[in-house]
Amino acid sequence: MIQQLLPKLVLTDIDGVWTDAGMYYDQTGNEWKKFSTSDSAGVLFCKHLSIPVGIITGEDTAIVKRRAEKLKIDHLYQGIQDKLSVASALCTQLGISLSEVAYIGDDLGDVPLLKAVGFSAAPANAPEYIRNMVHLTTTKAGGDGAFREFVEELLHRAGVLPTVLAHYQIG
Repeated sequence: MIQQLLPKLVLTDIDGVWTDAGMYYDQTGNEWKKFSTSDSAGVLFCKHLSIPVGIITGEDTAIVKRRAEKLKIDHLYQGIQDKLSVASALCTQLGISLSEVAYIGDDLGDVPLLKAVGFSAAPANAPEYIRNMVHLTTTKAGGDGAFREFVEELLHRAGVLPTVLAHYQIG
């Protein structure tokens, strides 16, 4: 496999990537989302390599804000309809180009950004037309560790996954 450089920024959608895309409501109107704790390791691996992680999502919920705070996500953008513009502005702020960004998304609102970044991915349960346009389709579905698999694949392709795992006394 050809080694690739590590991205300088990892971006992700939330619903359908970190969650199963379901929106759960109780009888009083409270919204619930289920996150896989497995995805937390993807964030830890990026932090170990000093790669910032950003969330760009069309939804705007306190649930996602809490999850991002808990994981100390570097950049959080909620309620975003034009994800490409936000990502472009963030790249300008960081002094990098979109070609140095890896992004995982799963649906129509993600298409422009998926097409613009240097490395794109979608979870296994994304629509076929989304999976057909990305560099990587994870074997895991959204909400089932797809983000972690995405990050691990990035690290594997760059040849640094064994080093990162060794930090956690694996391997």
